[in-house]
Amino acid sequence: MTTPLIDPFQRPISYLRVSVTDRCDFRCVYCMSENMTFLPKKELLTLEELDRMCSTFVGLGVEKLRITGGEPLVRRDILTFFQRMSRHLDAGALKELTLTTNGSQLERFAGDLYAAGVRRVNISLDTLDEKKFADITRWGRLPQVLRGIDAAQRAGLRVKINTVALKGFNDDELLALTEWCASRDMDLTWIEVMPMGDIGNEDRLGQYWKLDDLRARLSEHYTLTDLPERTGGPARYVRLEETGQKIGFITPLTHNFCESCNRVRLTCTGELFMCLGQEDNADLRAALRNHPDSDEALEEAIRAAIRLKPKGHDFDYSRQTVDGRVSRHMSHTGG
Repeated sequence: MTTPLIDPFQRPISYLRVSVTDRCDFRCVYCMSENMTFLPKKELLTLEELDRMCSTFVGLGVEKLRITGGEPLVRRDILTFFQRMSRHLDAGALKELTLTTNGSQLERFAGDLYAAGVRRVNISLDTLDEKKFADITRWGRLPQVLRGIDAAQRAGLRVKINTVALKGFNDDELLALTEWCASRDMDLTWIEVMPMGDIGNEDRLGQYWKLDDLRARLSEHYTLTDLPERTGGPARYVRLEETGQKIGFITPLTHNFCESCNRVRLTCTGELFMCLGQEDNADLRAALRNHPDSDEALEEAIRAAIRLKPKGHDFDYSRQTVDGRVSRHMSHTGG
């Protein structure tokens, strides 16, 4: 029996997030600069290489696979990758295949994703105001995303909305977003803006809306019941008794969430980041490409990387500086 992946702090690694492209059809102001320089195609893992890489992780005990980007659905022929991964669902080795998307392409792909075994999607949506949406995404169109959400729900996909909490931008939409999600039977997770990448024209400190404050405002209008569930990830959950919906809070800055971390992140170039908030990474592409006929070297490279997984990140805004900021854009690692 294959020895499972265990990090130095005795945390089992059962969740892999995979960025399949650094490209996106939006340019969200907290994620990318407007004029991004994207990676040359030769540096990206092919879909066949992504299949081999992810299959190796599944063989080492990864049970949840989340596909991210950039925007994963803008990658050419990406649906074939989902279809290939479905064999691990059929075999029972993979418990969940899912993705995080901006929703722009879901109108085209929702039905096929469901057919490939995807049952849940996270959709990033920071405002219900069409003009504000265009401003924050730079290139995005809200009606297109809303049609994508409609298509996802028609296909049978469970939708969760992820919203980045941005002071002075969507703090006035707290109740509107909550009620809209409740009306569509969608859960909602709020995320503190993270100090990642030079985006050129935005002030991280100016954007930062502390989720303790958000939760306090929410509690003025709803009865919040803390939920004990833990996924090994960053979110902490409450149930709104009046609506029955689940609200998540991802607080990398006000509350460290690393003690139960069960995940690692693979970039579209084959770099493995053991922690979202650290620069350390391992190059798995070389082990993959230099040994085309055997996965032994790749397995050992993965195990060596997991042995270097740190205890946690060091994001910190407490001294009104962007301490702990990492230089890469969020789109590079896939969130």
